[in-house]
Amino acid sequence: MIQRRAFLLASAALVAMPGSLIAQANIRGGARNVTLTGARAPIEIVEDELGMPHVRAASKHDAFFAQGYLVARDRLFQLDIDHRRDMGRMAEAFGLAFVAADRAARLFHYRGDIDAELAGLPPDVLDCALGYVAGVNARIDELTDNPADMPLEYGILGFAPLRWDIRDLVKRRGIGMGDADDEVRRAQLQARGLIDAEQLMMPLRPAWSFSVPEGLDPAAVSDADLGVLDPANRPVPYDALQEPRMGPDQPEGDRFALGSNAWTIAASRSATGRPILANDPHLGIGGTSPRHMIHLTAPDLDVIGAEAPGLPGIMQGHTDRFAFGRTNFHIDQTDLFILQTQEGNADKYWHQGKWRSFEIFEDEIAVKGSTPERAILRYADGRPIVSQDAARNRAVALATVSMLPGANMRFAIIAINLAKDWTTLQQAFKLHVSPTNLHYADVDGNTGWQTIGFTPRRPKHDGLFPAPGDGAYDWTGLIPVKDMPSVYNPREGWFASANEMNLPADYPYRERIISFTWSDPFRYNRVAEVLRSQPKHRIDDSIALQHDVQSLPARALLKLLPATLSAEATAAAAMLRRWDCGIEADSAAALLFEMVMAALSASFRKRVVPAAARELIPSVNLSEMLRILAAPDKRLGDDPAAARDALIDGALVAGWAKAVELGGGDPAKWQWGNLHRVNIAHPLASSNSAIAAAFPKIAGGRSGGDGTTPMARGFNARRGFQVSHGASFLFVADVGAWDNSRYLLLPGQSADPRSPRYGDFYPKWLAGAMQPMWFSRAAVDRHAVGRMTVTPKL
Repeated sequence: MIQRRAFLLASAALVAMPGSLIAQANIRGGARNVTLTGARAPIEIVEDELGMPHVRAASKHDAFFAQGYLVARDRLFQLDIDHRRDMGRMAEAFGLAFVAADRAARLFHYRGDIDAELAGLPPDVLDCALGYVAGVNARIDELTDNPADMPLEYGILGFAPLRWDIRDLVKRRGIGMGDADDEVRRAQLQARGLIDAEQLMMPLRPAWSFSVPEGLDPAAVSDADLGVLDPANRPVPYDALQEPRMGPDQPEGDRFALGSNAWTIAASRSATGRPILANDPHLGIGGTSPRHMIHLTAPDLDVIGAEAPGLPGIMQGHTDRFAFGRTNFHIDQTDLFILQTQEGNADKYWHQGKWRSFEIFEDEIAVKGSTPERAILRYADGRPIVSQDAARNRAVALATVSMLPGANMRFAIIAINLAKDWTTLQQAFKLHVSPTNLHYADVDGNTGWQTIGFTPRRPKHDGLFPAPGDGAYDWTGLIPVKDMPSVYNPREGWFASANEMNLPADYPYRERIISFTWSDPFRYNRVAEVLRSQPKHRIDDSIALQHDVQSLPARALLKLLPATLSAEATAAAAMLRRWDCGIEADSAAALLFEMVMAALSASFRKRVVPAAARELIPSVNLSEMLRILAAPDKRLGDDPAAARDALIDGALVAGWAKAVELGGGDPAKWQWGNLHRVNIAHPLASSNSAIAAAFPKIAGGRSGGDGTTPMARGFNARRGFQVSHGASFLFVADVGAWDNSRYLLLPGQSADPRSPRYGDFYPKWLAGAMQPMWFSRAAVDRHAVGRMTVTPKL
C-alpha cells in the first residue's frame, strides 16, 4: 500500500508540470514528423507499449544518429553532466567551486595525436560514432528552438547543454583512481611492519606473497602522493556531481559487491533446445538510471538492449545472430610511479639514466561569474603527474591504461554491435579498454566466455605497491586478447561470472599478472549451486535466479552458532536457527541477520586487526572473516574457539538490540524490507530545493536481498539501509527465439518527470515482473503505440 500510494502521488505531480509530454519523452499515441540536421536519409522510429524505441534506418550511421537523438531526448541532463565533468567544464556552469575538479579532469585528457587516433579506428565504427554525436547535437538544436521542452534542470540551474564533438570521444578519458589508494595503504602497512593485516581487508587471490619493489621507500609513501586522485583534493559543493565513486566510509565488502551476474547455458542444458544468456549488471541505485533501452536496425545491423547513456552502442543485449552480456573482470590497470625530480628544476625527472622534461600543457578554465583560471598540467611520457612536492624532489605519476594510445573505449561497444560472430568479435575486443567478462551465445548453438580489457605487462613487479619511476618498472605493452582467459563451447554446458576470482586453474598468472583482488565468491557460488542442480534450464529459471535471495554467508553463520549461549543471546540464535537463510523483504530473521553480521564484523575487526593498523583497515573482508571463524587461530587469542564463540554470542546480543531499536519491540513485526527501501531521487534533490520540487521522488518500495545474494541489493549501513546498488537493468535472452527474451529497467526510460516513462517500470522492477523484449518486426508492429519519422534537414 505504501509503495502504491507513493507512486500515485508522484504520478499526480507529473500531470501539473509544464511542457509537452509527447515532445519531451515519448511518441505515444500516433505519428510525429521531425526534421533534424545530421541524418542522411529518413528514419522511422517505432515505440512499443513498454517505451522501447525501435529504430529503422537506411544506414548504420543513421541508426546511431537516432540512438544519440533518442537518448538525449530522454536523458540529456545525465549525458551533459557526465560530458561536462570529463571535459573539465563544470565551473563554467556552476562557478568557482568546481575549478579544482575541472583542473583534475583536464589532467586526464588524451594529449596525443587525436586525428591519428580517429584515423586508426575501423571506418564503419567511426561513421557510427559520428552519427551518434550528430544525433545528440540534433536534439540540443531542437531544444534550442523549442525551449519549453528543455529538461527542467537547465531552467532551474541557469545554463545550457554543451554541444558534442567527435574529437571529445577520444580526448575525454576520465579520472580513475584504480587501485592507487590500495597501493598507498599497503606501503603504509609495510612501513609499520603490518602488511599481513592487509589480508584481513583485501585477501590476495590467487595466493601471493608481498614483495616491495627494489628502490621504493615505503615509509616515504603517504596519502599526499595520491594528489588529485583523492576526491578531498578536488571537492565540489554537490557530491552528486563528483564522478561516480564509492565513499571512503564504504566497507570493503560493499565496494567489491559492486559488479554483475551473468550466466550462459548451452543448448544441451537448456529446456528450449537453444542457448540462454542472462545478465544483470550491478550499478548505482538511487539516482538516474545507468541504462537506457533501444533497438537499432539498418542494413547489416540489428541489435537491441541496454545502452550506457553517453556511450554509443548497446552494452548488453543481442543482435540477430548472438546475445552478449558482461560482468566486471578484475584487471589491475593502474600503477603509481614515484619520480625523482631535479634539485632546483621541478620540471625535470630522472628516467632511464637521464633527466627528462615533463610534457607541460596549459588550459584555460572558464568560470561562471568570475575570470578564467589557468591549469598547468604535467605528464611523464603521457602519464599524468597527480602530485608533486618540489621540496622533497618528488613527483608521482599515475600509469593508467586509459591514457594509452588506442585506449578508445567510447568506440568499443559500436565494434561489438557490428560484429557477426565469435571470430569477428575477437577483432572488436581489441578496442575494449574496460575489464570485462564477455558472455556470448549464438543462433548456431555456440557459447563463449572471453575476458577483455587492456592488461599491462609488468616485467619486474606485481602492481601491489607503488614503484620507482626511474624506468626500471615501466610497463612493456599489453597482454593480447588471445592470451587472456577464455572458453568456447565448454564441456559442462554452462558457465557463469559474478566478479569472483575466475582465472582458470592452469592459467599462467605468474607470467601474465592480471589482478590479485576480486569480489567474494558468494554470488557466483550460489549461481553455480543452482545451475548445477538444473539438468534442463528454462527462461523462468534464469528469471528466478536473478531474483534469488539465498544467503551463503547466513548459512555459514548458522553453522558457527555456539551450542552453549548466554541467556541474552538465546532468542536471537533460536530465530536464526528456524530460518531458511533467505534475505526476504518480509523476513524478521533476515533483518536480525543483517544486524548481527554488522555487529560481528565490528567486534571481529577490533579483535584481530592490530591497533596500529586500524586506521588503514576500516573494514574486514566478509569471506576472510567467516574463514577464520570457521577455523579459529591464535589471532583470536590463547583459546581461539572460546573467543570465537564469545564474539558470536556478543554479536547475537548486539544484533538483537539493534533490531529492537530499528524494528520495534515485537519481533513478529520485524521485516527486512521496512529498512531496505528502494528510493529514487534526482542526484541534486538533496542540495537544491527547486530540483527536489520539480522531480518527485519515486519511493516506498521494499526490497529483499543484500550485497552477497544473486539478487544483489547492496547498502551502506553507515548511511542507512536503503538500496544503494544492484541490478537496475536485467535481461534474459532466448537465443534465436528472440521475442521470448525478457528485461527490466529501473525506474524507467526517461529522467524527465513530465514523461509517463519517468517511473513506469518501478513497480514492475520491485515485483520482479520481467517484461517482453520484442525484437521481430512483426512483434514490434503488433505492440506499437506510436511512430516518429525523422526527415533530414537540407
